Amino acid sequence: MKPLTAEWLEKAEGDFAVLERECRARKRPSYDAACFHAQQCAEKYLKAMLCERGAEFPRTHDLVSLLELVLRAENPWEHFREDLAYLSEFAVAYRYPGDSASRNHALDARRRCREFRKAARLSLGFRK
Repeated sequence: MKPLTAEWLEKAEGDFAVLERECRARKRPSYDAACFHAQQCAEKYLKAMLCERGAEFPRTHDLVSLLELVLRAENPWEHFREDLAYLSEFAVAYRYPGDSASRNHALDARRRCREFRKAARLSLGFRK
């Protein structure tokens, strides 16, 4: 594995840890943060995949546009399009006043992130 890919994965796993922690929090959970970190985890896994394959990618938080680049090598990932589009909404909108994520948003984002993360890890050669 390329060193830069490993760095992307380390950052992705940090986001995943925050997502899990916020979804388990009993006192003052931040559902906005949980959703944001679900999006960030998926984004970094996509960028890790692209990095490992030597593909260039733009600076973007749009998971579907990153998916389009990944699909050139990972055709089975098409079924993640809807999940990634859903997670993309949390990159910016919920970070500022106006909208707030609910517990249901956070749990749904976690579920979608977990499924995508599992597939990404398998594709990168991890067993779990």
